[in-house]
Amino acid sequence: MPFRPTALAARITALAHRLPRAASARAEALAARFPRAASAARRGGAAGTRAARSRWTRIALTVVIGLAGGYVGLLVGGRTVTPVGPANVQLVLHPSLHGGTTLELPPLGAVHLDTHSGPVSVEAHLTDVRPDQAQKLIEDDSQLDRVTDQIADQIRHGVTVMLVRAAVLALAFGFLAALVLFRSWRRAFVALGSSAAGLVAVALIAWTTFNPDSIAEPRYTGLLANAPQVVGDAETVFTRFSTYRANLARLVGNASKLYAATSTLPTYEPDPSTIRVLHVSDIHLNPTAWNVIKSVSTQFHATFIIDTGDLMDHGSKPEDKFADSISGLKIPYVYIRGNHDSKNTQKAVARQKNAIVLDGQTREVGGLRLYGVGDPRYTPDKSTRDDFVGSDQIRAEGDVLADRLRKSGTTPDIVLTHDPSEGEAFSGLTPLILSGHLHARQTKLLPTGTRLFVQGSTGGAGLRGLEHEQPTPIELSVLYFNRASHRLQGWDDLQLGGLGLTSAKIERHLEPDPDRAIKPQPPATAPPASPTSPFPSKFPSDWPSRTPTPAESPTRSRG
Repeated sequence: MPFRPTALAARITALAHRLPRAASARAEALAARFPRAASAARRGGAAGTRAARSRWTRIALTVVIGLAGGYVGLLVGGRTVTPVGPANVQLVLHPSLHGGTTLELPPLGAVHLDTHSGPVSVEAHLTDVRPDQAQKLIEDDSQLDRVTDQIADQIRHGVTVMLVRAAVLALAFGFLAALVLFRSWRRAFVALGSSAAGLVAVALIAWTTFNPDSIAEPRYTGLLANAPQVVGDAETVFTRFSTYRANLARLVGNASKLYAATSTLPTYEPDPSTIRVLHVSDIHLNPTAWNVIKSVSTQFHATFIIDTGDLMDHGSKPEDKFADSISGLKIPYVYIRGNHDSKNTQKAVARQKNAIVLDGQTREVGGLRLYGVGDPRYTPDKSTRDDFVGSDQIRAEGDVLADRLRKSGTTPDIVLTHDPSEGEAFSGLTPLILSGHLHARQTKLLPTGTRLFVQGSTGGAGLRGLEHEQPTPIELSVLYFNRASHRLQGWDDLQLGGLGLTSAKIERHLEPDPDRAIKPQPPATAPPASPTSPFPSKFPSDWPSRTPTPAESPTRSRG
């Protein structure tokens, strides 16, 4: 019989189809004959599947714990203090989505470099200057040559120490986290391996995304926003690296001179028995103010911050987000409402965890008793809202509030009002009144012995700062109080050159008689008439909400 490949292929195909059916039929017959064995086999198969799934779940969970513990250890260990010339610099690793390097130089500002990408960023903070070495650097210019040679080695050493500590703690945290959670050496070593893999991944991301040209494209904030104009073309500086190193050494020397200059201010020096209060006012929605406030409060070790109003420009709901930066200041932030701040503005500030809002209350903050009141007006837009209240009517509102405070028997250490006209009503009830509103700093001693301190605009008056020929300067002050007597001992006035921040000035003032007696003044009996107001006989609570005719329009307030 001849060989027929086609017929053979057909037979094989038919047999292959019959085999699965035969096996299936045989399996069913056996299952019917031995039902308990079949049931056990099915349970065993399901258990095997669950065990496999559970095993992979445990491995995945162990890896996640190792990575999380390693990341925490990386951040905890990633900090060290290293000498750089005559200064001490703290190097810190921070969690970040974008990486990069930040050089913090309070109160001058910061320089931001896009050096790398990845889950961690590097921050360098100038913590202090060693006076003896700084003095040598100032007196002997030849010291700059040695500083030039030392700086690179010192920074390299500091970064190496920080990274080694970070790596060791990352591995330790990953291992211990798994050991504590799972109580298994095997799983702890798996977590250790995942922590090591995570470290390698972070290092690879930083290495592959490292940008050596970032030094030529820095971003400046604070006073250093003027640095590009001072330094010159960044590309030229980058290509002439040796010159750049010398300039870096001179920058360190200049920073030393700045610190040395501040130490030679008048004889009053803060000590541990001193309460330091940063007074700001009239920020008017200028985001630059937050950089300045944070730098100065850090440099001067402020106990808390007082804001005497006009945080916003129009008090509108979209502006409420601006108040979120308060929580980043990390110290108590005492606030009263200004005439450009709405009640919603006040609520937005109150939502910040470190904010203390005063509106007719007395609170003790940092060892001082504070009484504050919000401005009775809400006049965000002079063209559409009533802003025709004279200073005497504001004073009349202050008289009413001062009388209530007098009857309460409370004697605050500081009274906070937005308008100084309202503040003067509290003369004789407190040693110190803090105000703002005028966008020009001034202070005077009232006949009762109370000092009235009016702060300038910490926001450079916002966009209003551009209305004049010269931009309104950014002004804020550090006030020093004796912790025992609660009396003002002196203050430092800081002034930055307008919106451009092209100059800085600091002046120290001493209180000539800090423990002087405060003489009470008699309470007001009736609201005075106001030649500059269309409502001369009414208290603020009775002021109507209408716009006067042009014939009766008075001189308007500045804030």
